[in-house]
Amino acid sequence: MIRRGGRVDYREILSESLSALAVNKMRTMLATLGIVIGIGSVIALISLGASSQKSIENQIQSLGANLLTVIPSGQNTGVVRGAMGGGTTLTTDDAKALSLANLPTVKLVSPEFSRRFQVIAGGNNTNTQITGVIPAYASVHKTTLSSGVFISDSDLTNMGKVAVLGPQTVSDLFGENSDPLGQSIRVNNQVLKVIGVSVAKGGTGFNNPDDAIYVPLSTAQKLLFGANYLSTIAVEAQSQEVMTEAQDAIGYFLLARHHLTDPSEADFTIFSQNDILNTAAQVTGTFTTLLGGIAAISLLVGGIGIMNIMLVTMTERTREIGLRKALGAKKSLITTQFLLEAVILTLAGGIVGMIVGVVISYILSLVLNTPFVVSPPSVLLAIGVSAVIGIIFGWYPARQASRLQPIEALRYE
Repeated sequence: MIRRGGRVDYREILSESLSALAVNKMRTMLATLGIVIGIGSVIALISLGASSQKSIENQIQSLGANLLTVIPSGQNTGVVRGAMGGGTTLTTDDAKALSLANLPTVKLVSPEFSRRFQVIAGGNNTNTQITGVIPAYASVHKTTLSSGVFISDSDLTNMGKVAVLGPQTVSDLFGENSDPLGQSIRVNNQVLKVIGVSVAKGGTGFNNPDDAIYVPLSTAQKLLFGANYLSTIAVEAQSQEVMTEAQDAIGYFLLARHHLTDPSEADFTIFSQNDILNTAAQVTGTFTTLLGGIAAISLLVGGIGIMNIMLVTMTERTREIGLRKALGAKKSLITTQFLLEAVILTLAGGIVGMIVGVVISYILSLVLNTPFVVSPPSVLLAIGVSAVIGIIFGWYPARQASRLQPIEALRYE
């Protein structure tokens, strides 16, 4: 070991460490592979969780900004924001009164009536959600059209037999890449003319906005289903900051309209878009943590692999270690070199694993059609963990090498 001015030349240690690792390239690559897989898995799986969370948030946000939803409740809930029920206690008059109340925290009100029903077009049919709406629905729910027009005030007043279709419904009834404008559909023995097609939002499930039909609210209530109540009242708050105030104001306004003085007797439910977002964030956060924990196990396995390789390397270089100690090399120098070799292995594996993880994350985002999200903290954490693993799992072989007695090491065969 070269010393200059009584001090250790760490550049020489680094050079010797790199030379030692280059002696058996295949073994070095195999030792690094465990870390590459571990780091790549951690980054890819954490990114997958973050991407899923972002996708869910985008879908929820696409349903409307600053959205509050009032739903009739069939049972007493205990509080204004109680459990969702299935009653018929909300009416069009409630929505009109709420719209005319000019509450300072409320921007727009959209009364809605929804029911799943079988729809027929030519020889095709599908079961989809039919929603009776007013023109304000498009603004409240951020619904835009790829072609045609949305429900108008005239359609609402005249109980127009018109419909706006979601893109999935268009595909189910008329086929891929078809133009349904001007075509007719049949709902509960009523013939409706297609006047518009909405832009895809990428939703799923029973409330998928892409698999839906929008008709005038008056048409849905009086012609199609014979109902005098509402399924929901959607409300857009003035801003994100006043969501809670708007929720409370709407709740107490409706309590007064329904002649109820005790919030525990509320016959409706109000839930906020923020509540859904927070719940989704908690679920996906737990999911991401679980995925990261599973992937971290491979890091542990990779670290054990490096320790085994370093122990083998120490055994092979026993005579070399003995010679160096006989020439005056101290324990600290031997420890430093072996420890440095382990850190080089893990850092190299960490950098390659980072690249692999980002590439896999990008491919998964394309395949799953989700946003490409890579968390910089997770990348930095993964690289830092790889260095720590090198120190932890490299320390034992380094210590063993430094404790070899020169005479015994020189006699080793």
